[in-house]
Amino acid sequence: MKTVADIMTKDVVTVTMKTTVRELAQLFETHHFGSLPVVDENGSLTGIVTASDLIEQGRSLHIPTVISLFDWVIPLEGERSLERELHKMTAQTTGEICSTDVVTVAPSDPVSTAADTMSNHKLHALPVVEGKKLVGMVSRIDIIRNIIRT
Repeated sequence: MKTVADIMTKDVVTVTMKTTVRELAQLFETHHFGSLPVVDENGSLTGIVTASDLIEQGRSLHIPTVISLFDWVIPLEGERSLERELHKMTAQTTGEICSTDVVTVAPSDPVSTAADTMSNHKLHALPVVEGKKLVGMVSRIDIIRNIIRT
């Protein structure tokens, strides 16, 4: 049975929390990736950033529906939702738009585990980690190539 290590990409393009949004956009355009892992100076995975995270910068601001109660104006979606939306739209670095709750797989996991994880979480790629250290990426195309070769 093949493992994630057998099909993953080992030479991974990464970014850091300090990578600017402009640099990030250039990487997405140059490499045609849908997501990039975010690592610290030791190569440990700290987050993931997707093209969708970047696209949020260019979207229109949604003014939340509010209710007025006495002298208070209360957004129905909550103040935090509006605050997060504004924060992402004005972000200057990858650290401000990336997700830090990252779904990962281990190199020793069977390919079927990676496929199940991608399907269950509706992901196109997964960071491969040993402990916290990023050792590769596995994408849907890697799994498809594995099916073709089998």
